[in-house]
Amino acid sequence: MTAADPDLENRPTLGSDARWTFLTNHGHVLVTIARDPQCRMREVASRVGVTERGAQKIVADLVADGYITRTRVGRRNSYQIATGRPFRHPVTDGHELDELLAVLVPIPPRTLDA
Repeated sequence: MTAADPDLENRPTLGSDARWTFLTNHGHVLVTIARDPQCRMREVASRVGVTERGAQKIVADLVADGYITRTRVGRRNSYQIATGRPFRHPVTDGHELDELLAVLVPIPPRTLDA
């Protein structure tokens, strides 16, 4: 493919009028939090493209179902993604959320001690 490929030029971006995505807003919130566990709801909402109240509702769903835990640290929240949690649809039976996050959430490079 080249840069002049019309399919590449028409890729949806945040804020475009894309009608669908491969992940739900719940998936987008989860990936956003996995990338930045101290992220504020205002930032989550902005990155995902939902209202702050919508982001709060999604986080409440994820906490209630055990996909993330929320810990109060001073005036902010810190989140931790639960490991070993299954996907919630029969088509993805036998797969865990960890598999998706391994692909979508980069692991920071380790520094070697001298």
